[in-house]
Amino acid sequence: MSQRPISDVDEAQFLALVGEIRPALHRYCVRLTGSVIDGEDVVQDAITRGYQTLDSLNAMSALRPWLFRIAHNRALDLLRSRALRAAEPLEAAFDMPDEETPDPFEALMRQEAISTAISRFVELPTAQRSAVILKDILGQSLDDVAGLLDTSIDSVKGHLARGRARLKEINARPPLPPRPRTPSAENRLYVDLFNRRDWDGLRALLAEDVKLTQATHPPRSGADVGLFFTIYARNTAVHLAPAWLGEREVIAVFENGPAARPHHIMWLEWRDDRIVTIRDYRYVPYVLDGAELILEGAREK
Repeated sequence: MSQRPISDVDEAQFLALVGEIRPALHRYCVRLTGSVIDGEDVVQDAITRGYQTLDSLNAMSALRPWLFRIAHNRALDLLRSRALRAAEPLEAAFDMPDEETPDPFEALMRQEAISTAISRFVELPTAQRSAVILKDILGQSLDDVAGLLDTSIDSVKGHLARGRARLKEINARPPLPPRPRTPSAENRLYVDLFNRRDWDGLRALLAEDVKLTQATHPPRSGADVGLFFTIYARNTAVHLAPAWLGEREVIAVFENGPAARPHHIMWLEWRDDRIVTIRDYRYVPYVLDGAELILEGAREK
């Protein structure tokens, strides 16, 4: 992309801000969608759409809320397509706004939200979910939340009060008992070949139309994807392990030898024993912040 001045905002400013706020965008989208991977997809889509329509922005100060608005709308589109969106409309207002509360209470509510499992946020109606995430997770002001949700401050207070109460009820439920998990034969083969440094064996698993996505890098497809493994071949300490994010089977990547937590993840899609998609999150390790990642052999919490 060549730099081009656009009113008061240019490409360099846009890319700099994207790098700064991308983790916060992800924290919002992952809890709104209930999925680490879907949340990052929404962020990537929002950034792409934001760049394509950058000429509609007139002030640098508006860039951050503008990107959040795009991400918010893309997340809602995803929720509608999955038929997960709650019946409560985003524009709904409550007659009883939340009362002003002292700072200790606000701190307690913030801790409640931060400690809540990502997947549990989808149990809140969408407007309540947005209000709680923006206020208690990201620490935005009531004015900012109202602006993003295109509603009144009193409405935000109502969504916030009901969302906090509902979240407390959800967190009071006992956790589900652990269940055994077994990696798929395909992912197990990929992990074993990788850990043996059998790069030719891995390339043999790639479908002719395979696609590689690495978030901040241009996508690759076809024969070019085979070059992907050379990135990891340079690091003899890297190793993989089967893992799960919710119900989605992923691959944990440890870049510097054994550790309590992987550096990032990969997600593979298969067709007829061949890999058709590799999503590699090496350049956006923040996707694991707060994620409920379960490694093979680990007990679920």
